[in-house]
Amino acid sequence: MKKINLAITGCLGRMGQQLIKSSKSNNNFRLVTLTENRIISRKFNGIKPQANTEIAFEKTDIIIDFTVPKCTIEVLKIASKLKKRVVIGTTGFTQKEDKIIKNYSKKIPILLAFNMSKGIFIIKKSIQDFLESNNNKLNCTIEEVHHTEKVDSPSGTALELKKVIEIADIANNILSLNIESKRVEDVFGIHKVIFSSDSDYIEFKHEALSRKVFAEGAIEISKLISSKSPKMYDLEDFFNAE
Repeated sequence: MKKINLAITGCLGRMGQQLIKSSKSNNNFRLVTLTENRIISRKFNGIKPQANTEIAFEKTDIIIDFTVPKCTIEVLKIASKLKKRVVIGTTGFTQKEDKIIKNYSKKIPILLAFNMSKGIFIIKKSIQDFLESNNNKLNCTIEEVHHTEKVDSPSGTALELKKVIEIADIANNILSLNIESKRVEDVFGIHKVIFSSDSDYIEFKHEALSRKVFAEGAIEISKLISSKSPKMYDLEDFFNAE
């Protein structure tokens, strides 16, 4: 099988460094491009980081982007022109930026997911199944904990979980739905969804023990999107097909 040429943006970031490590252990990929928003003199995995330019991405098949919204939009502009696929794990987009991303997805395949963990996907499915069969009035609290350097609050995953609950609650049995956010040093990501009443307490929980789970999820998705046509994809498009 021909290897997929991979580019990783924001290569000096914590996720960028983990993505480099995870890509090295996956035989489906050849890491060919690393980018950063400043000049870097040293090499990583034998590759010297470049700026986000057409030349940098020319030889890549897929770009994985875990950066900041401004950088992601910049990368998508270039990727759209070069017809490159993009896997996005960046969070904190505005509504205007969401629309820009959707417009680019008409030209190139884009996967946007705020949490690449398969565990979160399974929890979302479990919550959907639970709410579709629930006949009781419940209160719901989404608790999310991340490291202190995470800028957006609530997390993108917490907002996704909220959306899942609102859509699945077709009988309008959820009396209240709240999100509680905490920032604690060196926490990779904890998400809890708690449903409670006078007689019940039901909890769904996912805890990431390292960034490896997100990086490996992004690498797996990159392989799956490599043969897709232009569209905005999410995890359900891939994991539901398994």
